[in-house]
Amino acid sequence: MKKGTVYLKFILAYLIFALLGFFAITFLTSDWTFRHLASKKAETLYNEANLIATQFGSHYYSKQMTFSEVEAQLRAVDTFLDVQIWMTDATGKIMLDTRNTWTGTVIEEFDPAAIGAKQYQTGRYYNLFSQDVITVSAPITSSFRTKGYIIIHSSVDSIEREKEELLRISYITLLVIFLLSLIILVIFTISVYLPLKKITEAANEYASGNLKHRLKVKGSDEIGYLAATLNYMAYELNKSEEYQKKFVANVSHDFRSPLTSIKGYIEAMKDGTIPYEMQEKYLDIVIFETERLRKLTSSLLTLNSYDTKKTLLDIGTFDINLMIKNTVATFEGVCNPKKISFVLTFSNREQYVTADIGKIQQVLYNLIDNAVKFSYPNSSIQIQVTEQNEKVFISVKDSGIGIPKDSVSKVFDRFYKTDLSRGKDKTGTGLGLSIAKEIVLAHKENIDVISTEGVGTEFIFSLAKAKES
Repeated sequence: MKKGTVYLKFILAYLIFALLGFFAITFLTSDWTFRHLASKKAETLYNEANLIATQFGSHYYSKQMTFSEVEAQLRAVDTFLDVQIWMTDATGKIMLDTRNTWTGTVIEEFDPAAIGAKQYQTGRYYNLFSQDVITVSAPITSSFRTKGYIIIHSSVDSIEREKEELLRISYITLLVIFLLSLIILVIFTISVYLPLKKITEAANEYASGNLKHRLKVKGSDEIGYLAATLNYMAYELNKSEEYQKKFVANVSHDFRSPLTSIKGYIEAMKDGTIPYEMQEKYLDIVIFETERLRKLTSSLLTLNSYDTKKTLLDIGTFDINLMIKNTVATFEGVCNPKKISFVLTFSNREQYVTADIGKIQQVLYNLIDNAVKFSYPNSSIQIQVTEQNEKVFISVKDSGIGIPKDSVSKVFDRFYKTDLSRGKDKTGTGLGLSIAKEIVLAHKENIDVISTEGVGTEFIFSLAKAKES
């Protein structure tokens, strides 16, 4: 889609609205205003015509007033209202014209009833005027008979001038409205359009692979929240991308070393560099390296199953104390030569938890295996089970080399090994603690580590306490 299309449509709609508003006032409002003013003017003139016909016209025909007296009164009204007043007889002969223009003229085809129910008519009134006028008429009655008519004419120019004054106010009001709406448009541009434009540009940057681009849009509204979310997304994606690169590098390194050893020893045996009587020794090394590859592959598959969120937990109830005892027993062959002992502390004789027994056993095995690898000879590993509220906490604590302070937060990262551990852990894949963490998180529980360099390390994880039946 073409950039800025929506905004241009918005601007175009604003301009169209302005033009329509202008034309509405120019044509519709102008016509409605004229009609309204003409109607009001005609109503005033019609009332005045009826008043004159009753007070002066009727009195003239009833001999209560002379013609001169009537003429004087009508001229006074003319001066006051700025209108032209006629008094005619029943046939349409103009007996009196306050402007002395048509006195004595007979109006041809005179028919006051031609306007129907309307109180007034506009036009040139039988072509007697050179410009449009508003005309009203009222009958003069005497002895229950129509003797004549009072006809009042008012120039349309006065109404036009009044209409223009009102329209001028309307135009000013319209201009103020458009200026205010223009301010709103500017505010909309600054607070909505420009941030959205920046967000669009940032999305294009992310789509092109530039995940280090940062969106500089501040605010506490939905747009600011969207910008912050996009920045966080880009940060996480960039971190994930860097992690993937590091992950691939680590996998390549951990695969390359045993593969190089296997290839080198087999080629040496094949070309006779290693004599036949020594081949068994090097075949054992090849088998050892092959086992390292198997363990590494198995661990990667395990982690991948958690990453894809496809692993299903076989939740059941079991005694965690018994599991710990059985798991510890499997390490006797490794611990006896190093004279490493286990100290088991249980808050209850039996402690039942709700979890996947196979996967929790793997967590325990990985944590104990890690403790054994980094413990000094003639030391002890303490395993403690405590109960608190609806949780059971399992602690595995060694008194080994410990973890440097700057490495504590990284021990659960895949392939991570501290510098202190590299000389001791010859067979590890660097994935055991990562697997343990993924399993615990899959149970919606927590695992944490406390360590002091040269003193020891303690891993603590929680499980749900089994409900009593």
